[in-house]
Amino acid sequence: MPLLAPGDKAPDFTLNATDGSEITLSDLRGQRVLLYFYPRDDTPGCIIEACSFRDNLGQLAARGVNVYGINDDDVDSHRRFTARYDLNFPLLADTDHGVIEVYGAWVRKEIRGRGVMCADRVTYLIDPNGDVEHVWPAVDPSVHADEILSLLDATA
Repeated sequence: MPLLAPGDKAPDFTLNATDGSEITLSDLRGQRVLLYFYPRDDTPGCIIEACSFRDNLGQLAARGVNVYGINDDDVDSHRRFTARYDLNFPLLADTDHGVIEVYGAWVRKEIRGRGVMCADRVTYLIDPNGDVEHVWPAVDPSVHADEILSLLDATA
C-alpha cells in the first residue's frame, strides 16, 4: 500500500505495548501522536533512532506529542530492547504487520544479501482529530528527532 498523505484519516488500530497494555489509536483522540515505524529491534539504525526519541521525549511531550514505535517484532523482543536502552515510551508489536501495511511502511529490503520484508523507516505525526498531519518517508535516524522538533516549533 502507498504511504498515507497529510490530511488522510489515520487508520485506527489496537496493538500490544511493552507495558502489557493495548494501545488503540482512536483512544488517543485529542492528543498528537507520533508513530514511527522501524525495521528491527536492537539493530544499529534502530538503536540510534530509539535512543534519540528517548533523549528528546521530554521536549516532545512538552509540545503535546506522544511517541510510539512500531514494527513486527513481538512484545518480548520489544521489552528486551526497551530494557537494554532504557526506552521511556511504548513500543507496539504488529506481529502480523497489518498496521505496518495499512500505513504503507511494509517493504522488501536487501539485508545481508537476502531480500526480506520488514517495516520501513517511516514516521507519521497524527493530529488531535486523528488525521495525518505530517509524514517523514525517508528517515535519517541520527537527525530525525531534531527534524520533528523543528517542524513542531515552526507550526506552533
